[in-house]
Amino acid sequence: MGEELRELKSAPALLERARRNTLSDLLVRTSSRYPDKPAIQYLGKRFTYQQLEDVVNRTAAGMRKDGLQKGTMVAVLSNNSLDFVVLNFALARIGAVMVPLNYMLHVEDIQYILDHAGIEGMAAPAEYADRMDEAVLRSGSNISWRYLMDTDISMKKRQNWKPFSELKEDIESDLVEEDIRDDDLAHVLYTSGTESKPKGVMLTHKSLIAEYVSSIIEGKMEASDVAVHALPFYHSAQLHVFLGPGIYVGSTGIILPQASPEAILETIERERATQLFCPPTVWIAMLRHPDFGQRDLSSLQKCYYGAAIMPREILKELMEKLPQARFWNFYGQTEVAPLAAALQPEDQLRKLGAAGRAVLHVETKIVDEYDKEVARNQVGEIVHRTPHAMKGYLHDPEKTAEVFRGGWFHSGDLGVMDEEGYITIIDRKKDMINTGGVNVSSREVEETLYEMEGVSEAAVIGIPDSYWIEAVTAIIVAKEGSTISREEILRFCKAKLAKYKVPKYIEFADTLPKNPSGKLLKRNLRETYKNIGS
Repeated sequence: MGEELRELKSAPALLERARRNTLSDLLVRTSSRYPDKPAIQYLGKRFTYQQLEDVVNRTAAGMRKDGLQKGTMVAVLSNNSLDFVVLNFALARIGAVMVPLNYMLHVEDIQYILDHAGIEGMAAPAEYADRMDEAVLRSGSNISWRYLMDTDISMKKRQNWKPFSELKEDIESDLVEEDIRDDDLAHVLYTSGTESKPKGVMLTHKSLIAEYVSSIIEGKMEASDVAVHALPFYHSAQLHVFLGPGIYVGSTGIILPQASPEAILETIERERATQLFCPPTVWIAMLRHPDFGQRDLSSLQKCYYGAAIMPREILKELMEKLPQARFWNFYGQTEVAPLAAALQPEDQLRKLGAAGRAVLHVETKIVDEYDKEVARNQVGEIVHRTPHAMKGYLHDPEKTAEVFRGGWFHSGDLGVMDEEGYITIIDRKKDMINTGGVNVSSREVEETLYEMEGVSEAAVIGIPDSYWIEAVTAIIVAKEGSTISREEILRFCKAKLAKYKVPKYIEFADTLPKNPSGKLLKRNLRETYKNIGS
């Protein structure tokens, strides 16, 4: 009788384990399907799926032996690397929580996240270890584990830091098992904090797996793909729309430490890569690079853009110069893990400038300031319902309740939806310019500027103005060899735009400020040019 009772009590747990679908399970299944297939390549080192599974499992066992356990928060400050990929899956295997950090963060920013998230473990390559140590000294965090990435156990140890490679030494390769549930926390990704302190976006295994399925279906991802992973893994786009889904389907990934246009172009040619994701700024940088016309890019079949709005003229130029490739626009936010809508290759010109339609696991609508759905082709805020959605903001129930009011995630993006369900982004709420009491979309003015032959890059911002409230201001990067002038730009804009949309100020710059994921930092531009009208 006692044995039967024990079996009855354990049945729910056994059922839960049999039905489980986590990041760890994802890799186990792929390595079973494609054990000998190339999985990841980094700086000449190549892992098959079986080799990747083995090193992930032994690393997980080493971390558990060190004392890490389910729920342990581990901050990772690193460029893209093989160790980053291994760490991602090894932490998931023991139920620890990865907190990827932007490697451009200052000590004060890192300190805030360490304290806010309750970080207990850290991982970083040697070049970032001092910064992490300094952040710990300034914080109240109790750090029990520090792992030095991209190093070898033969190298001299840093004080308090353990070589990451040492974790898997003398460890058995039996599958590490932990009591993890689908909706347990997997990652916490911190937002950029442009309007307030950074917020910790809590993503569960369930959220990520649902988003991976949407990415695979909408992006036509397959095991035969050879993908270049050049954008930072700390950002949800490269990590969760491309790396994770790629490993899910069993494709081959080529990891680059940074998004260098020259390195990307050389890698495509050398590895015969078929798939590439870049934000518009990186696509533009590659398009303008002298190697673009010299490299053999004929293997490239699937090109994705997102994270920012792609200028129409740039997209048309890319499609002309890469005729064999198909293009996708992926749109979303970190809070939805991050894919929400996609524009398919066949719609790129038919729906030029659109973000696309809601993807497989997403329901989307446009609402007014009272959260009532607006008519088609009317401007409002874009909101979503989806299993991709975060579990909330870490330690911030008030902000969580605010963005999920009415049972919908409020994106903060303004857009319209046409009769076919295609969404077009008008602007971020904070990027709308209030000039003379009338709203101007910075995107509309930027699109006009990109039509000019001499313009390489353009950014439009609002500058405080005593008369206009905000003055429409254009920052221009001219093409190499161009002699384009303010007067020419002004004449062009006056011929194309309503009078109130024409820039009041036009400034030239050598480059536009961007973060490592390629996003344009308009807040930096607003600060740099805030006094030009005074």
